Amino acid sequence: MKKITKLNRNILSKVFLPLIILVSLFFNPLKVRAEIAKTEVNGDLMETSSEFLRDLDFETWQLVAYKSPLFENKLVLRVIGYPGNLRIDHPTNLRVESGRKKWFLEDKTTLNQALANDGRQAAAEFDLDELIKNIDKNRPLRLSLSGVFSELPVPPFVVKEWRAIA
Repeated sequence: MKKITKLNRNILSKVFLPLIILVSLFFNPLKVRAEIAKTEVNGDLMETSSEFLRDLDFETWQLVAYKSPLFENKLVLRVIGYPGNLRIDHPTNLRVESGRKKWFLEDKTTLNQALANDGRQAAAEFDLDELIKNIDKNRPLRLSLSGVFSELPVPPFVVKEWRAIA
């Protein structure tokens, strides 16, 4: 009986365990993949990174990064809330932090006629170009927008998408 148990352990440890590990590496459900897709922005079809994230108050925001023909093909970040969630006195800069580093992204909303004339005031745009040029790693970021949300965590895979578009 002991020999059979030893044989089963050997088979399990030498055959099945490595097989299980190998299969789990290929089909890992926790793996996050960055996706850049063609999306319509301001009536034009362009490459964008679009993600829905929650702030620390559990409000959901959509972050869309794209190269804007309105701003000399600079990378722009559009923050979209649902009508009633996002009311901003423009211009209001977006504060971005990562560790001890801080950036303030310039509010470009009023330069986009479609957003400036939208009575819902459910979106705002910011110049993301300088931030992406100044970071060399896909680091986590924290966004804050005065009077709207105090902290919106942005995971590294989203920053990777932004850098890929730039």
